[in-house]
Amino acid sequence: MGKIFRYECRRLAGNRFFAGLLLVLLFYGWQVLSRVTLLGVAHTAPFSPWSFGDYLSRMLPLLWLGALFLLTFFTSAAERRRAVLTAATPVRPAAYGLARCCAALAATALLALAVLAAAAVFYGRTFGWYGWGTLLVPALVTLVPPLVFALGSGWLLGRLRPWLLLPWMLIPFLLRALPLPACLGLLNGSAFTDRPLALGTLDPAFSLPAGAVAVQCALLLLGAALLAIRPARRPGR
Repeated sequence: MGKIFRYECRRLAGNRFFAGLLLVLLFYGWQVLSRVTLLGVAHTAPFSPWSFGDYLSRMLPLLWLGALFLLTFFTSAAERRRAVLTAATPVRPAAYGLARCCAALAATALLALAVLAAAAVFYGRTFGWYGWGTLLVPALVTLVPPLVFALGSGWLLGRLRPWLLLPWMLIPFLLRALPLPACLGLLNGSAFTDRPLALGTLDPAFSLPAGAVAVQCALLLLGAALLAIRPARRPGR
């Protein structure tokens, strides 16, 4: 399975689409950092967990879209034709699918790390600030659950009907345009712009309502469960 995993990783990260997506993420991320994050969010410092979380929430729709685009490499018509050949190999289909899931997770993690690296360079060059320990929690809670859920739900939808991935890519963009309750505030970024003001102190310590934490935990668990689901084959497949 290790050989399959390495092969799929090279196939995902070594193509022109991945390189183009990486450049788009870095360019857009730098624009957000230099035009929005630089000013601080909700009267907080630019390198506070609140401003950093706002930056990540603005990057999340593109990361979500990128993760689902990576899955199209496994759900396209060409891949379905290749599945006839791979089914004849001694590798179990479950192991083959697991290797592909891990490759998609690894490639998505590389995209997320690029977004974090852009922030690290920006904070270092602009402020000479390197206190990343304070930003670890907002990074994990903002990015990991929705991206795992994106891969899990996209993995299931893409195997059922490949075209379902296209409208599913638009979900985070729609969420950012909607007024969501506080428990969903991490999905549209309002948790980072509204909560600091509601706490009533200048640059308050980072905290999240219990409902928001519960939603993120649910997304993480559901995404992991969806990655493990294998839909029944339709007749003729």
